[in-house]
Amino acid sequence: MTRPVRTLAKGARSAAALALLALAACGGAESRTPARDAAAPVLVTLASAAGAGPDRLRAGDLAGARAAFEADLARDPDGLGALNDLAASYLLEGHADAASRLLDEVVAKGDVGDQQAALVNLGELYATQGYVSAAQAYLDTARSLDGSRPGPWYALALLADSRGDLERARAALREALARDDGGAARAAFAYVYAEERVHLEALVAEQAGDGTTAAERWRTLAAGRFVALAAAAERHLAGE
Repeated sequence: MTRPVRTLAKGARSAAALALLALAACGGAESRTPARDAAAPVLVTLASAAGAGPDRLRAGDLAGARAAFEADLARDPDGLGALNDLAASYLLEGHADAASRLLDEVVAKGDVGDQQAALVNLGELYATQGYVSAAQAYLDTARSLDGSRPGPWYALALLADSRGDLERARAALREALARDDGGAARAAFAYVYAEERVHLEALVAEQAGDGTTAAERWRTLAAGRFVALAAAAERHLAGE
C-alpha cells in the first residue's frame, strides 16, 4: 500500500465519515514512505469469537480459516462479520491490499459491531506500516461507535504505549480491563506478529502487579524486530 487515506465506498455509513473526519483532525495523510522503525502493530479482532474459522485462524491454520470464512459467505453473502474475519486472515498472511478492500466494504455496509471490528483492523493495518496517526484515527473511531466493547480500548492502549504516551496507555488499558471481566475478549484476539501478543501480555501483567511476568515479557519485546515496540519495552524496564 502507498497511502494511508483512501476514498471509502460510496454510500458508507457514519463510521466511514467519522474515520475520515478523524484522519483530517490528525493531519490527514502521512508520509508515503514512513520510516521502518515507525511500525507499531497492535492486534487483530474478529467479528466472531468462536467457530471453525476463528478457531483455525488463531491456531495458525490460515488456509483452513479462509475456507471456513468463504463457506460462511457462500451461505450468507451479506454476512459482513465473516467478511471482516476473511480480511483478518488476509492481514495475517500479509495481503494488506486485499484486506483493506474487504475492510472498507465492512465499514461501508456493516452493522456497528462489524464496523467496529473492521475499523480496529484498519488501525492494525496502518500501524504495521508505520502510519500511526492514521491508525490512531481508525481506532478512535472504532471506540466512538461503542465504548462498551473492550477491543478498541486494548488496541488504543498498545498504540499509545508504542508512541511513548504511558499515561494514555494505562488509562486505555484500565478501560479495556473494566469491560473484559475474565479476559474473554483478550483471549479472542489474533496477532499478525508474535510481538503484539507479548506487548499486550506485558501491559496486562504490569497493570495486575505481576512484576516478574511483566519484566520477562518486556525483555522479550525489547529483543524483538520492531524498534518502536522495543523502545516501549525499554521504557518500562527502566521503570517509567
